[in-house]
Amino acid sequence: MTTYTKINSPVGELLLVGEGTTLTSLSMPAQRNAPVVRPGWRRDDAAFAEAARQLSAYFAGRLTRFELELAPDGTEFQQRVWRALDEVAYGSTTTYGELARRLDVPPAEIRAVGAAIGSNPLLIVRPCHRVIGADGSMRGYAGGVERKVRLLTHEGALQPMLV
Repeated sequence: MTTYTKINSPVGELLLVGEGTTLTSLSMPAQRNAPVVRPGWRRDDAAFAEAARQLSAYFAGRLTRFELELAPDGTEFQQRVWRALDEVAYGSTTTYGELARRLDVPPAEIRAVGAAIGSNPLLIVRPCHRVIGADGSMRGYAGGVERKVRLLTHEGALQPMLV
């Protein structure tokens, strides 16, 4: 049975979806391709209590690596790319090209890596926000580039902008 909960965060209300306590999706409001609560899903805040605790600690600056049971649905290639995201350390960034090199993906297929990153169903937990353009630009983020900047600033990978 698919279960879900919603939690508030500094980047908006997060929707956590899974099977039992295993997280299959973490999405944000207005996110591209985000799931919506469907008939038959059961709200179960207790099932995601640990995920909520870790997210709270992350946003409070007390957690730099998530330790959760994850089971996102994706192709073998997507799963490989998503696991590689786990190796991009808190407070750092990498580029699409560098990630492709780590995965031994030929330069002509970097777009496939970008597409896999763009379809990551576990935002924040699987840190696709840490992947930026080779020129340092903030390229697409399913949750919105503004949120990507907020997350990277929170982690110290970007300096806060003074207005």
